[in-house]
Amino acid sequence: MIKVGDQLPDGTLYEFIENPEEGCTPGPTAVQVAKAVAGKTVAIFGLPGAFTPTCSVKHAPGYICQSEAFKALGVDEIWCVSVNDAFVMGAWGRELKAQGKVRFLGDGSAAWARATGLTLDLSEKGLGLRSGRYAMLVDNGKVALLNNENGGGFSVSDAETMLAQLGR
Repeated sequence: MIKVGDQLPDGTLYEFIENPEEGCTPGPTAVQVAKAVAGKTVAIFGLPGAFTPTCSVKHAPGYICQSEAFKALGVDEIWCVSVNDAFVMGAWGRELKAQGKVRFLGDGSAAWARATGLTLDLSEKGLGLRSGRYAMLVDNGKVALLNNENGGGFSVSDAETMLAQLGR
């Protein structure tokens, strides 16, 4: 399992781009993790699934509402990562009005979640292998802070906890 001081594992996540930009067409766009975090400070929070109760009501909204506070503390980007496809993540981000605040990245096959070791097996509930609930701060590709819920629960991976750890 990944820990503070480790290099963030590389891999490919997918982001749904709605509006074409230079070099990007609408639809799922591959995001190479190592390249995307290079030279940046990125807050990443992982959660079991889009449109699920705790994730939709508490976890993601906290980071969306506090995005300016994170930027004021030197965080370049905030990522939400879940074991969902880019289409679902894009729709969820739209519903939560996250555009320009939090990037919603899909890990549809759970390959990146497995690489981090931050997984949650919800097979008995019909959901299969999912991302565990966590929050981490990544500085130029290295894990500087990791708040892992170690399964379920929601007590250390919220936006307020990370902001307090960053000195707010």
